[in-house]
Parts: sequence; C-alpha cells; structure tokens
Amino acid sequence: MFERILNQLSEKVRTRQYVMTIHADEEMDEDGLTIFDVESVVLSGKIIERQKDSSSAEWKYLVKGEALNGDPVIAVTKISPTGKLVFVTIYRD
Repeated sequence: MFERILNQLSEKVRTRQYVMTIHADEEMDEDGLTIFDVESVVLSGKIIERQKDSSSAEWKYLVKGEALNGDPVIAVTKISPTGKLVFVTIYRD
C-alpha cells in the first residue's frame, strides 16, 4: 500500500540522508539498539500504519522490521521539509 514511501525511506537510509531525534536516540539506547539495527528495520520492514500529526499536519509512518538479531522493532519516521528521513522514535515490538 505504501510501497513508494517505503522505497523513499529505504533510499534515505542507503544514502545516509537521515537524522535521529533526541527522543529516538534515548529510546534506542534504552532498548539496546544500534544505528545498524535501526537501518535494518527500514530496509527489512513494511509500513504498518500512517498517522497525521495533529499539530504540524505532517505524515508519520510506522515501519515494522527486524533488528540485526531478528527481533521485531518499530520505527516511527517522517520526511522533513528538507527531505531528510527523521526517526521520531524507535521501540521493540
């Protein structure tokens, strides 16, 4: 359903055109995940939900994929106005 968007997100990961929010970085650390795990989530994953942010009206995409060890992880992502992929938060599913 969201193949075009997922392809965009994957391309941003492959070309290192992404940023991590402080919140996502903290959640990643809490769950013992590395940046390589986060990249793997997008590259192996599927978009399971699209949400519209009520304050900014931006679309957010929940991507469910696998960490390097195979554990299921969800990354909440969006595309910034500058075109970069933003990891809003990360958590184990």
